[in-house]
Amino acid sequence: MIEVYGRATSSNVQLVMWACGELGLDVTRHDVGHDYGGTDTAAFLSMNPMGKVPVLRDGDLVLFESAAILRYLAARYGDASFWPDPETRAPLDTWAEWVKTSFGPAFLHGLFYPLVRRDPALLTPEVLRSGEAEVAALASMLARRIGDGPWLGGAAFTWADVMCGHLLWRYFELPFKRADLPELKTYYKRLCDRPAFVRHVMVSYEPLRFKET
Repeated sequence: MIEVYGRATSSNVQLVMWACGELGLDVTRHDVGHDYGGTDTAAFLSMNPMGKVPVLRDGDLVLFESAAILRYLAARYGDASFWPDPETRAPLDTWAEWVKTSFGPAFLHGLFYPLVRRDPALLTPEVLRSGEAEVAALASMLARRIGDGPWLGGAAFTWADVMCGHLLWRYFELPFKRADLPELKTYYKRLCDRPAFVRHVMVSYEPLRFKET
């Protein structure tokens, strides 16, 4: 049995759960992190010494770091379409890494955290414009890569679409000025037609909203 430790509102947990859903895996998810706590226990730290979600347990194998978990699931359970040969996979992996190192941090730190997780009093017009500009430039790169798609690698939906698409619900839901990118909007609409995306990614982030203490 596969177990995933992490709250449904975590974008990194959503990444893992969406992949599991696409692969048709039977998974038990445990609410851990944020309001649920539990990441500082000895039991959890023995699985991930960083004390962060997600953690995946598949039999005797325990993994942390969402991107590593995604690649394991794709390689272990995916078919040749979802996890293609190395030559086909390499350029997709480049974009998957780009999301983790460039688009994801820019979107989360530049827009999602200021708009949702931080004190609204700290959100100045300058902060918002800066975040919008940085994310617009990166989103334009992704839109150009996708083109007519329909998927990141062309005809086949792959693990890289999970990596590249897992933040797009928040991207299109948040109230900020988005660049006009028809390719990205159409790609997102295709994702919304996938039941596993709807179930595991389109999860309200309201529990994460800043609260006065």
